Amino acid sequence: MAMVEATRGGWRSARTIALNRLFLPLSRVSIPPRISITIGVAGVGKTTLVRDFVCLWARGQVGKDFSLVLPLTFRDLNTHEKLSADRLIRSFFPHVGDSGLEAAALARVLLILDGLDECKTPLDFSNTLACTDPKKDIQVDHLITNIIRGNLFPEVSVWVTSRPGAAGQIPGGLVDRMTEIRGFNKEEIQACLEQMFPEDQVLLDWVLSQVWANRALYLMCTIPAFCRLAGLALGHLCRHRRGPQDTELSPPKTLCELYSWYFRMALNGEGQEKGKMSPRIEQLAHSGRKMVGTLGRLAFHGLVKKKYVFYEPDLKAFGVDLALLQSTLCGCFLQREETLSPSAAYCFTHLSLQEFVGAAYYYSASKRAIFDLFTEGGVSWPRLGFLTHFRSAAQRAMQAEDGRLDVFLRFLSGLLSPRVNALLAGSLLAPGEHQGSRMQVAQILQDCLHPNMVVCAQAVNVLHCLHELQHTELARSVEEAMQSGGLARLTGPQHRAALAYLLQVSDACVQEANLSLCLSQGVLQSLLPQLLYCQSLRLDTNQFQDPVMELLGSVLSGNDCRIQKISLAENQISNKGAKALARSLLVNRSLTTLDLRSNTIGPQGAKALADALKINRTLVFLSLQSNTIKDDGARSIAEALTANRTLSVIHLQKNTIGPVGAQKMADALKQNRSLKELMFSSNSIGNKGAKALAEALKVNQGLETLDLQSNSISDTGVAALMGALCTNQTLLSLNLRENSISPKGAQDLARALCTNSTLKNLDLTANLLHDEGAQAIAVAVRENHTLMSLHLQWNFIQASAAKALGQALQFNRSLISLDLQENAIGDEGACAVAGALKANTVLTSLYLQVASIGALGAQALGEALAVNRTLEILDLRGNAIGVAGAKALANALKVNSSLRRLNLQENSLGMDGVICIATALSGNHGIQHINLQGNHIGESGARMISEIIKTNAPLCTVEM
Repeated sequence: MAMVEATRGGWRSARTIALNRLFLPLSRVSIPPRISITIGVAGVGKTTLVRDFVCLWARGQVGKDFSLVLPLTFRDLNTHEKLSADRLIRSFFPHVGDSGLEAAALARVLLILDGLDECKTPLDFSNTLACTDPKKDIQVDHLITNIIRGNLFPEVSVWVTSRPGAAGQIPGGLVDRMTEIRGFNKEEIQACLEQMFPEDQVLLDWVLSQVWANRALYLMCTIPAFCRLAGLALGHLCRHRRGPQDTELSPPKTLCELYSWYFRMALNGEGQEKGKMSPRIEQLAHSGRKMVGTLGRLAFHGLVKKKYVFYEPDLKAFGVDLALLQSTLCGCFLQREETLSPSAAYCFTHLSLQEFVGAAYYYSASKRAIFDLFTEGGVSWPRLGFLTHFRSAAQRAMQAEDGRLDVFLRFLSGLLSPRVNALLAGSLLAPGEHQGSRMQVAQILQDCLHPNMVVCAQAVNVLHCLHELQHTELARSVEEAMQSGGLARLTGPQHRAALAYLLQVSDACVQEANLSLCLSQGVLQSLLPQLLYCQSLRLDTNQFQDPVMELLGSVLSGNDCRIQKISLAENQISNKGAKALARSLLVNRSLTTLDLRSNTIGPQGAKALADALKINRTLVFLSLQSNTIKDDGARSIAEALTANRTLSVIHLQKNTIGPVGAQKMADALKQNRSLKELMFSSNSIGNKGAKALAEALKVNQGLETLDLQSNSISDTGVAALMGALCTNQTLLSLNLRENSISPKGAQDLARALCTNSTLKNLDLTANLLHDEGAQAIAVAVRENHTLMSLHLQWNFIQASAAKALGQALQFNRSLISLDLQENAIGDEGACAVAGALKANTVLTSLYLQVASIGALGAQALGEALAVNRTLEILDLRGNAIGVAGAKALANALKVNSSLRRLNLQENSLGMDGVICIATALSGNHGIQHINLQGNHIGESGARMISEIIKTNAPLCTVEM
């Protein structure tokens, strides 16, 4: 059992509690609860829990502190109009003695009140007069109110069970402990169904496959009673299917379809066969209609009056034939309950069955009813018909704050579905009845989502109704907008309700819900219950401020929170919001990724999160990029890293961190072994910070990725880092972009590359290497056997260095990606690299954008491509290869089979050059993407070329 503790209205985080500790203090300083409430949806097992507790108490296994346990149900209490406290005990528990509870005055007593939702009169704590006289007869609801308040039996512990909606009748300030039965998890659902089909593995596998494939069905199967009902219906369907191709008996897609199969199972007939109906089936169909006419009216008016337990006078009042109660068919829907009252009590085997049968009655009765079926008289409508009655039902359901008519309305909508009508035609429904009203009903439902409506359970239920009706256009449009990033355009109440619905039932939304650029605080607050179902949430760029973080913190603190990843980038979160999130991290057990980049949490926010990281054991990824945490924030994070053993990735880019902060992080890295990736770019650690990190790398054996881009590191800092690389055996990626590394620093880099045998990715973009530095690195590339990716973009490299790199490529057997863009290597350099491609068999990506390459360089590359069998990406954007270069590459494309992406954007190809490339693709079946933009061929030329490429290479994507 999962529990949420409350002390005078102050809610704490959820935790799990065992049955034997249900009424014990939760800590050494707390006291046992006097008023305890256990909530749970219908069929989840509240009464079963009570019975188990009483049995175990009688055996001395639980509740050993109680000398007396007095179990009562509201079903029993409903048989009395007035009672005194003393007569309550003597009437129901005569063994206690004439003196009521006086005999147990010195011992602890537990009074159980099971089923508050079944109390025929709601409890009114505001207007009920206080009563302290245990011998005074008062109304039963007043008696219960005074017992809970402590005016009567103040020393007695009280345990109330209830459905969630009814539990709100008791003020939170009176409740000492709140517990909730969560229902089945996935393993328990499987175990339940395995017990139902112990000897038929094929049937079990099919039933399980249907439950796992339908998220809405899976969520409902977490309720034990529904799980068994669904198992019976699906098992019956499977036994009567002729095979997977049997579309007539296809698996149910809606709740109403599932219950239709349950009804058919109860009826034990399959309807018409080859145009005929057997006498037995005809008789059973008549029985079904008769049952709906009797039990249906009882069920419907029970829902209206919040009545879920029926006694014999109730049955007679609604014309239910008592003899009908003995039939097998009726037994599938209605069951007799054991009570302390001499009058027999009946209830539907599950609330949803009462709702289904009640909806079927309303569906049929609305054809002939001239009065509002919800009031049965008083007002006669001038315009009668099913649509009028349906509109009334929809309005009543939307106005019922406790949601008691929500599922009823779903069933009523589902009965209009063609598939349901076909399943129940002739047995429960008249064939084709009301089928012409489907579109009007869909409009009535959508009109319920009026402009001023906030997202609530009733609004989400409208989407469930539309799904039952098989009118899914609204939900589908919102789902498509989410996938395409266009959700910001859909801001109406209908779209918000559809979004809440999808967050609950859509597998795609459960895996990742992208809600960036589209939410306000109010909308988010209304979606909080649905967010619990999501595994990954993207809430970027929503202008969220600190109060929203309090809301999200409450969700993340929940025991049933399933969110694993959450992105809150580019909002307006300050240190207060970060503190709210940090508090949730202290108890959260699901979140693995938290992205807070581009906010303003500052050093204090970083400290709060760092303190949480000292305790949290689930977070793996944390991004604080662009949050101005400065050296103080870095110090706090460093302290957390000395204690934390689960965080493996942390992003601290653009945080104004200097050498002091870098020193603290370095000290932490000397102790930490779990951090795999440290992103430290765009700070100002300088050479001093680089030296500190270098010292850490000499002893750290866990870090795999280090990003030091744009940190004012010059040759001195690089020398220290390269000295560490000579001994470090774990670092795989090093980013030194946009620093101040000169040829001298390149010499140190080269020496490290000749020694290091683990580094796979090295980024030296935008430094000051020049030819001398690049030539030194080329020598190292020739000897190195592990480096796979080398970025030398924008380093003032010219032809001589390109020649050196070309020679190195002829011997290197590890490098698969080389980036030389924004370097003026010219035709001479391109020819050198092309020559290497003829011999090299490992390079797959070559980037030569804006490298001053003309026709001669392109011709050399074309010749290389004619023989090379490994290069997959060639980027020549921003050169000037012209028509001649295009022809050379086109000839290569006719024979090359490895190239997948070719970028010839802005290369002065002209129409002739582009046509050469386009026609060459007819013989090339490997190219997947080609960019020919910016080659001065005009719109009409672009259309023509696109058609040629579409004809010659239909699988190739072209950018014109």
